[in-house]
Formats: sequence, structure tokens, C-alpha cells
Amino acid sequence: MLRWPVPRHVARSTSRASLASLVALTALATALPALAQTPSEPAVTGDVPMADYLALLQQISPAAHQGAQAYLQAHERRCRRSLSSRELRQAMAEGDGDPLLMAMIRASHLQDGPGLTRLGEQVSCTRKAAR
Repeated sequence: MLRWPVPRHVARSTSRASLASLVALTALATALPALAQTPSEPAVTGDVPMADYLALLQQISPAAHQGAQAYLQAHERRCRRSLSSRELRQAMAEGDGDPLLMAMIRASHLQDGPGLTRLGEQVSCTRKAAR
């Protein structure tokens, strides 16, 4: 931290160094987006076949697989369009995950069919911003 009075030539040098560091970090973050991601917000790029993604979920957690399938079905029923695997992956990965999707996974884990149905009725057709 600079404390005044500091000679102007020193203050300018420090400001230029700070500006140069900021520019370099911005360029690096732009060139390498994966490095700019925080651990709680992994990069979700590209699209993989939905069947492959759901098969991976099944291997990781049957409840996550069942909750995701219920979420997909509810979205298709309410919004009259299917989600892409990229959209589903974003719903899983952004922030703490889409709260409704996470609740549907929990309901699947608890084998709460009526709760899963109630949650499915709350699926929104508009994309919410990540937290």
C-alpha cells in the first residue's frame, strides 16, 4: 500500500506496474478460460450425447440419474422442448447447482415419488442466472 507523500515518479511506476499486471491477468484469463474458472463453477463447454451423460450419472449416483431424468421429463412436458446435455450439465454445475434439480435428486434419493412430482410442476422454462 502506498503512503503519501510518495514521490510522483515512484507512484507512477507503481501504478504502471499494477496496470501492466492487470492487463496481463486479463489477457491470460481471456486466452485460457479454463484457468479463470473457480472450483465451484467448472467449465461447461460443448455437448455430449445425453445418453452418455445419463449413463455417467447412473454410474456415479443412481439418485442423480433418476433426479436428472425426472427433471428432463418435467422440462419437456412443461416447456415443450428437450434440454441439451450441455444445459443439464450447466444446471448441475453452476454455483451449487439448480436448486430445483438438486431437490429432485434428493427426492429421488429418498424415493419420494409425490415430492418428485410436485417438484416437477415447478420446473421453469426460463434460464435463471447462476448464483
